[in-house]
Amino acid sequence: MTTDLTPAGELRHITCYLDFISPYAYLAFEGLPEALRGISYRLTYKPVLLGALLKHHGQLGPAEIPAKRDWTYRQVLWLARSRGVELQMPTSHPFSPLPLLRLALACSSELEPAATNRYVCETLFRHVWHGGAEALEPLRLQALTDALAPRRDLNGDDVKAQLKRNTDEAIAQCVFGVPAFAVDGKLFWGLDALPMLRAYLLGDAWFDGPDWQAGASVKDGLKRR
Repeated sequence: MTTDLTPAGELRHITCYLDFISPYAYLAFEGLPEALRGISYRLTYKPVLLGALLKHHGQLGPAEIPAKRDWTYRQVLWLARSRGVELQMPTSHPFSPLPLLRLALACSSELEPAATNRYVCETLFRHVWHGGAEALEPLRLQALTDALAPRRDLNGDDVKAQLKRNTDEAIAQCVFGVPAFAVDGKLFWGLDALPMLRAYLLGDAWFDGPDWQAGASVKDGLKRR
């Protein structure tokens, strides 16, 4: 949870759904402080399993499409460079993010077991996206676990069940990828949605007009089998 108690405006509650496997989620995480600068907000970070979201919606991840995979990695490296964010690709990608997601939730508090704080998220993201090593190398994972000192057993049934609840909650809110930001019943998806999220929180009148709903009224003119 992160709070920016600036005097201007109402305190807004934003839920950020994330998975540490996603380089776009990492870049968005690093860009959030600037995107939310000057806005009064409460931010809740909820780890979810991206693979389960993709399966529910019948999608493949960018790294699962051979022609898209290389481009995705090139693009995120360029985006990181253009934003001044350190990012190196891990040795292997994609990988199973379950140990990292469960570790994040094992570090959560009893008062807010579904969420984790920014420090834990930052540590996990940088474990994956700094240094170019294997994200799941056992010695690295053990050192990461020791450094974060989780309150609960990351392999415990309660932590596993919480991750499923978080993912089910995200699906119920029509989340189809990460990062996703939910606020006031509206959903903003992706790194490139940060300017749009900022505009909404600053009260841009566009969001009260017809265009926000217009997309949902477009007829589906073609269904591929």
